[in-house]
Amino acid sequence: MAKVTAALVKQLREMTDSPMMECKKALVEADGDIEKAVDVLRKMGVAKAVKRAGRDTNEGTVAAYVSEDGKQGALLELTCETDFVGTNPKFVGFAKDLAKVVAEENPADAEALKACKMGESTVADELTEMIHVIGENMKIARFQRITADNGALAAYIHLGGKLGDIVSFSFEKPETAQNDEFKTFAHDVAMQVAAAAPVAARREDVPAETIEHEKGIYMAQAAESGKPEAIQERIANGKLEKFYKEVVLTEQVFIKDSNTTISELAKKVGKAAGDTITINGFARFNFGE
Repeated sequence: MAKVTAALVKQLREMTDSPMMECKKALVEADGDIEKAVDVLRKMGVAKAVKRAGRDTNEGTVAAYVSEDGKQGALLELTCETDFVGTNPKFVGFAKDLAKVVAEENPADAEALKACKMGESTVADELTEMIHVIGENMKIARFQRITADNGALAAYIHLGGKLGDIVSFSFEKPETAQNDEFKTFAHDVAMQVAAAAPVAARREDVPAETIEHEKGIYMAQAAESGKPEAIQERIANGKLEKFYKEVVLTEQVFIKDSNTTISELAKKVGKAAGDTITINGFARFNFGE
């Protein structure tokens, strides 16, 4: 059995806001595995919040690029040494330029991106030059390309570059991309992704392991009620429905109007435009994750 240290108990307390003795019991039951201990606490019903621990302390920015026709885009995270440089317009602009290269060239990884042409040289050369000019080490931490062949993209950058996303929409009429109501809707949905942190655009896109994991927690919680198994199943399924409404973008309540969901809003905007608007997916980067 793994030794449950005071440091481990402290870490679990900071992650979950749970009482010290409950944390110790959970770690003993989980044989010192902190992730399993979090699940134990959730099953016991005492974890108030699961915070992210051990976050990356590097500074930097998340940049977004969307092509003029709205069909191609990319998110990119560029790191540096200090917050001062992380908010420097030259550094932020360079990150956006890198995101543009990602959108246009579709590199497989950071090394492939470095080999891409950028202006008269390569990304690797431009990155080296930027390091020399600014005087800090920099690193391309990650990137993701996203497209909308039969629609358009919308991007949103929040918290001074610490959070960014791009959402992909599809529709039938090309002119919908220029519809003012659609543009407002697309911006609002991108803002929703930043604020509400959905895990998927649609219910069918939620990873099977995530659903299985959540239902296991809800079944364990329901078992504590002592009610018959059939009722326990109904209780667990009810909680799973609530989970979907919290984490699936199209099922979330719109942050600007608690009386409507994102899917209802999409129908309303589509009807006004004489079109059918679908949210296909999104990419979301929280800096340092």
